[in-house]
Amino acid sequence: MRFSVPGPRSLAGQLFAMQAVLIAVVVAGYALFTYVSDRSQAEEAARRQARAVARSVADSPSVLQAARTSDPTAELQPYALKVMRDTEVDFITIMDPRGIRWTHPDPERIGQPFQGHTEKALKGQTFTETYTGTLGPSVRAVTPIQDGKEIVGLVSAGIRVEEITQRVQDQLTALLGVAAGALVLGAVGTYVINARLRRHTHGMNAAQLSRMHDYHQAALHAVREGLLMLDGQYRVALINDGGRELLGVAGDVVGRSVAELGLPAPLTGALLASEPRVDEVHLTASRVLVINTSPVSGGERRGTVVTLRDVTELQSLMGELDSERGFTQALRSQAHEAANRLHTVVSLIELGRAEEAVEFATAELELAQALTDQVVAAVSEPVLAALLLGKTAQANERGVELMVSEDSSLDDGLLPESLPSRDLVTILGNLIDNAVDAAQGSVRARVTVAAYTQETEDPEALDDAPELVLRVSDTGPGVDPEHAEAVFQRGFSTKPAGPSGRGLGLALVRQAVQRHEGTLSVSEADGGGAQFEVRLPLRESGAVAEGVTSRTSVSRGAGGYA
Repeated sequence: MRFSVPGPRSLAGQLFAMQAVLIAVVVAGYALFTYVSDRSQAEEAARRQARAVARSVADSPSVLQAARTSDPTAELQPYALKVMRDTEVDFITIMDPRGIRWTHPDPERIGQPFQGHTEKALKGQTFTETYTGTLGPSVRAVTPIQDGKEIVGLVSAGIRVEEITQRVQDQLTALLGVAAGALVLGAVGTYVINARLRRHTHGMNAAQLSRMHDYHQAALHAVREGLLMLDGQYRVALINDGGRELLGVAGDVVGRSVAELGLPAPLTGALLASEPRVDEVHLTASRVLVINTSPVSGGERRGTVVTLRDVTELQSLMGELDSERGFTQALRSQAHEAANRLHTVVSLIELGRAEEAVEFATAELELAQALTDQVVAAVSEPVLAALLLGKTAQANERGVELMVSEDSSLDDGLLPESLPSRDLVTILGNLIDNAVDAAQGSVRARVTVAAYTQETEDPEALDDAPELVLRVSDTGPGVDPEHAEAVFQRGFSTKPAGPSGRGLGLALVRQAVQRHEGTLSVSEADGGGAQFEVRLPLRESGAVAEGVTSRTSVSRGAGGYA
């Protein structure tokens, strides 16, 4: 039958048990060391004490004088007893050279032979030994009484081993008393600390805390959203896998300041802000993030909890949706115009002017087909061609003429898989929208688009792969050179903010360009206005080398027709 002793389950019981075992081990080890060390030291001290007392008695003139008398015991016995009391030794025995006692603590043993060794003392030496005599085991010293060179007697002084042991035991008792006091004090301290700990842990014990930690870690790394926790000094206290991926940080960042993570300045400012942030959109090198911050306070600021959501794909889809809405509005407007033209043709037929009706309808068809032919001839890449056709109609509705330059040339299949069409729509679509906004209301409002490939102009390029050039210029007021860099930052705009805010389009363009290791620049266009130029490397050449064309300075209209 097996018996088991249940161990303490509470944190206080575990701490107390550990403390008791620790104190017991320390006390036992120290007691053993003390016993061995103190016993050795006590025996050595007893030897020195016995030697000193024996030599003092042997050197006393009264002892030498009494040793020459016919009855030494009469004078030496009282003297020996007095010295025993004064020096706290257990016995002093004075004897003749033959070892016959003159004195002894027990008067009945006077006259009997001394129990011990005297050979060295008879040779004039003082020595010590541990010997079992009439009083039991003792540490004793034996020394001669000399009258010149003649040995007239011997003196032995000793301390019982039992007395030495008692001294050591007294020290061990004191040590055990101190250990018991430490144990009691530790028990009280453990109870107080455990009560305080339970207040901080909301009454949960160690097992519950362990389970909560396991759940916490599992939940922390299971969620796809990023989670970042900052302490009161804005240092990273915790970050999950999603947060590392969204912020693009690697290595051990716990304990580092947010300012040291190399994040974009607006995002860093949002994380360092003391007030909460709700659904703020921020851009990193490759992502569009929505962040929410909430301060943690308990009477004082203890830190900040930050949640991160990746809306890169959502933002791209929203951009495509905006383009589709623009196309829809343009189609609706074109449908209205087409209805007007159809009424015109019907009216001409009803008036008997059939030839004029045919001529009018044919001219409209030729203009629409010419627009399509011009765009497709310049840019046969289907996604970009569709984008340009839609933006042309959309710009025309806003009173802006959109033109595709003569030097544009992009064949279908020219772009590599590493450059997805969605990114091209983001780049060129936002540049055209920005240019149309700038050109609207200007004299002869016009936006010119160029898209072609050419050999790289960077002398430090590692390969000779060609690059895609996208250039959009407008007839608007242009960009102040002082704002040449700020214009690409999220939130910057020279126009009033709309319902959904401004300053995001060019920031998304720069993000997409940086993701493909390209360049983005702004300069003054010919004739005024702003000119934005994007250069993207095409590393999967294939048909790209054949698609590199020379350029001319002639531009042809691709807008203004409906």
